Amino acid sequence: MSLSTLPSYADDQVRAVAPVLDVVVPVHNEEIDLEPCVRRLHAYLRDGFPYRFRITIADNASTDSTAEVADRLAEVLPGVTAVHLSEKGRGRALKFVWTHSDAAVLAYMDVDLSTDLGALLPLVAPLISGHSDLAIGSRLARGSRVVRGAKREFISRTYNLILRGTLAARFSDAQCGFKAIRADVAARLLPMVEDTGWFFDTELLVLAERAGLRIHEVPVDWVDDPDSRVDIVATALADLRGIARLTRALGTGRLPLGALREQLGRNPLPVAGVPAGLTGQLLRFAAVGVASTLAYLLLYALLRTGAGPQAANLVALLVTAVANTAANRRLTFRVRGHDGAWRHQAQGLVVFAVGLGLTSGSLALLHAVSDPPTTVELGVLVTANLVATGVRFLLMRIWVFRAAQPMPASPATAHEPGMNARASTV
Repeated sequence: MSLSTLPSYADDQVRAVAPVLDVVVPVHNEEIDLEPCVRRLHAYLRDGFPYRFRITIADNASTDSTAEVADRLAEVLPGVTAVHLSEKGRGRALKFVWTHSDAAVLAYMDVDLSTDLGALLPLVAPLISGHSDLAIGSRLARGSRVVRGAKREFISRTYNLILRGTLAARFSDAQCGFKAIRADVAARLLPMVEDTGWFFDTELLVLAERAGLRIHEVPVDWVDDPDSRVDIVATALADLRGIARLTRALGTGRLPLGALREQLGRNPLPVAGVPAGLTGQLLRFAAVGVASTLAYLLLYALLRTGAGPQAANLVALLVTAVANTAANRRLTFRVRGHDGAWRHQAQGLVVFAVGLGLTSGSLALLHAVSDPPTTVELGVLVTANLVATGVRFLLMRIWVFRAAQPMPASPATAHEPGMNARASTV
């Protein structure tokens, strides 16, 4: 995506093109703060933003005079429009405006302007250049400067830790009201986002990460608004329900993220001699293998107190093999849904038989030459399991989950979808 920086006076055709940036300000009953916010934002964009812009006030079901203030601003300020929705919900307002916008880059910010506007151009620049797909302001990134109470700080950090633990999120700040997205990415992501409230941001970011999109983070200067209307308890409960719903959706494979990854995801960097995706698979397989080995040894030691070595080995290996196949299916090879699950488990049992042969053979050979203590048995089993682990990975990659392997991109599809536009200032 490339955007020229032609001056606004170039010609009438330039003035007629769609804006490069559409900044949405979602509001509900903000009759006091709305006008100073929009005037300040408009002045900043008019005087310092090098591309054509629009400010869209998204009034969602206000019951005070917010709608009248929004309409008046749209009349007197060029490049400002007002949209009125009959139902409440920040996510609903953003989804509606972004879906109907003709701008190349879509952004939003809270009406209190807690985030310093100096971060706006660094936020959207990577999207305009095509380097990134989404961008977020982060109050938790290195270099950010934040002024807020201990309660909000604790809640924010706890929430982001929960996201990392439950949804494996890697972005640092889900809730900062300062985000942007490329329009072509939004067109494909927004239909998958179900939440219409405060969880909208988190759901959008998690889906983007799972689809392999690049999220750019900008450290921001942020000052808490003491007059915030957000109900912290109700919002926290709604977020927890959203996390549970999204976890179920991702676990069942209901969301077509694979197709989205093919359309928009960034392909792995090519490394000579290393198949695509191999490094990540090895790391995830190793983590699953460590957990499986520990579970196997614990189970074997427990069973060995009342059974012979072969019986204990058989039961421990069988139980951990089923769990290992399920974990590698989901985590290592990223297979979602129930399709093929029974076939994968059956093939996993064949792989298990190979591991059983290696470990049982090692035990049989050990007991044929001596009567070893349990510690020696465990040492031999660890060695045999290491060999069996390497064989298991190869068989899973080239046989069990072969259809799930990432394919190299063809030259025709390796490039990013671009947007070409000529821009002017309002």
